[in-house]
Parts: sequence; structure tokens; C-alpha cells
Amino acid sequence: MLQALDRRRHPVRPDLAAIDYEGRVEAGRFVEGEVFQIVSDSLCLRPEPRSDRSIDTEVLRGEWLTVYAQTPEGWAWGQLDTDGYVGWLSSDGLGSVQSATHRVRAIRTYRYPGADLKFPPLGFLSLGAQVTVVGEVETRGLTYALLSDGSAVVAKHLVPVDLVETDWVSAAEDLLGTPYLWGGRTSLGLDCSALVQLAAQAGGIDVPRDSDMQEAEAGDEIPHDDPASLLRGDLLFWKGHVGIIAGPNKLLHANGFTMTVAYEPLDQAIKRIAETEWGAITKARRLSRD
Repeated sequence: MLQALDRRRHPVRPDLAAIDYEGRVEAGRFVEGEVFQIVSDSLCLRPEPRSDRSIDTEVLRGEWLTVYAQTPEGWAWGQLDTDGYVGWLSSDGLGSVQSATHRVRAIRTYRYPGADLKFPPLGFLSLGAQVTVVGEVETRGLTYALLSDGSAVVAKHLVPVDLVETDWVSAAEDLLGTPYLWGGRTSLGLDCSALVQLAAQAGGIDVPRDSDMQEAEAGDEIPHDDPASLLRGDLLFWKGHVGIIAGPNKLLHANGFTMTVAYEPLDQAIKRIAETEWGAITKARRLSRD
């Protein structure tokens, strides 16, 4: 049973598992788990508690993580509330839970120690990060949102956490030129499925993290035998890859060919990808809000 469960989605190990799995799997012990919030600007989530392992994904400030185990070396093993992803990250970036009021809509925004852009920034928050705003201050005509941790960001870079954008593809287009990064999920670098996930979230649509999960579960399957019939926002899949239809004969995707988020003529992309290990198109899906 343990071998049949996807380690990316199930907090189950031979020695330990979440309490919800008791009676369903064999494990050394079952634990309730404790909910924390990500208080670092972002953190890498890895398959093992080792910094030399490639990342599976990244978690963003404000997201919640149910932690089932921590190590003396400073690692925490848990499950992300956003998409159910399971893995290891640095426990230094965990804090107490607060309700978010806003999310970052700019591709990134600097976080300052006070309401002044002349201050040296403490870090940056990427598209989709969530924050708790406790006030506003204007400095030299620019309004800053004061955050619950005492830092400040430019207020116009935020939107209410529950704002839904009708054209969610525009959020993906804002990331044009962003470098490709395997497992990346920030505006400094992201992969194909992270581009889809972050942009869809701006439109109030939750999709799984990885391309194989999106291919199996995101939205509704639609015919893909005539790519010219696909609409803006439709997802097109290859083995291990996903792209977004941005318009007629226009594919938008984070890809290892340009190593960026880029537009590519759809007909050319189909021909080019067919000659790679990804092969032919495997599926198309159309997203919708529940």
C-alpha cells in the first residue's frame, strides 16, 4: 500500500504517517500534525531533508503547512494546504498562523523595514504570496501597506486575497521573460506547471502543482485533434509538459527550449516538441471556476 501512494501527495512514510491514514496504511506511528504558516518570503520544498537535492516546488509566504515531523537539524516534513504537496523544508521559515488579507499581484514586490523605498529591502515577495495588512502609510506620495510582521510593501502591488481575475492568462503573461527553473514557483524562476498554477490561482481556480496532476485533474478534458479550435486559457499537454493557449496559434509556456516563459507559435511548438522526448500532444483541458 505504501508503494502505491504518491509521495508528493500523501504524508505517509514507513516510520510515520498523518493520523488520517490510520487503519488505511501501515506505519510506525500516526501523528495529528501541527499547522504553521510560511513566514519566509519563499522556501524550497524537497523530497529529502538535504539541501543538495533538487527542489520539488517552492512554497510562498502566507501559505499554510501541516507539519508531521521536525528534525534537530532544522528540517520540517509536512503537507502544503494550497495544493496538498508533501515534502521537506527549513523549519526556520515557519511561524504562527494568521488570516491573510491580501496577496501579491505584481510579479514581485520588495519588502522594506518601513514605509520608504529608500530603505534597504528585507527581501521580496513573489506573485501569489499572501500577507496580512494592518495599516497604510503614505511617504512622498506613495502608499505603503504595513504588514503584521512590521515590514512594508508598496500597496498598489497587492490585491484583496479573494479578488478573482476574469482573464487569468494575463497573470501568466506578466511573467514573460522569467527564467525557467525546474521546481521553481516564484518570479525569479518557475517551471511549466507552476506558471499554470500561479496564474490560475489569480483567476480563483485551484489546480494541482505538477503537469501530470494537471493533465489528469485540472478542469475538463476537451478534444485536441484540432489545435486551431482551442481557446485562450485552454491547457495543452505533452508528456511531462504543459502550455497555455494565449490566442490563435499562440502558446505561452515556461520551457527548457528558450529557458524562459515565452510565447511560441503553436504550430511550430507542436512540430518542434514532436521531435523531442515529449512527443505528440497527449491531452487538452479547459479550466472553469467551481
